[in-house]
Amino acid sequence: MSLCEQLGSARRCLHRLLVRRLSARTRRPFHQLVALKVIALRGVHTQAELAERLLIDAPAASRLVDRLQEEGLVTREAGADRRCVRLQVTNACWPDVEVLEDEARRVDEEVARHLTPEEMSELKRMLDKVQVALGQNAVVSEKQLAE
Repeated sequence: MSLCEQLGSARRCLHRLLVRRLSARTRRPFHQLVALKVIALRGVHTQAELAERLLIDAPAASRLVDRLQEEGLVTREAGADRRCVRLQVTNACWPDVEVLEDEARRVDEEVARHLTPEEMSELKRMLDKVQVALGQNAVVSEKQLAE
């Protein structure tokens, strides 16, 4: 199995486990929970950034924000110019964000039961290293394509 296949398979296993745990605690869909988290805690404040972070297209991000806004979890505020709006969470979002954070922590703990503390630390370090390297390569590749 290639590294891509292994990482994809591990991602699917972790995602299934997390979604199963979340479904026992909330009816909110996973994408909505993640959207709330990245807006609230990860500095994502535009729909374009949200779409990029969630790997969805712009219309899907707009519909997602519409639903969150209808439920009083997110507001759209005037941005730097008329074309851009700034996303902000409301206080009503925090219970949902906390559920996601809590269950993600529990999944991490379950994974850690199968690895030594040193292996867990090394796994995180290596994944960070690969992600940074591939992220930099993606930026370089995009610049090369633009030239």
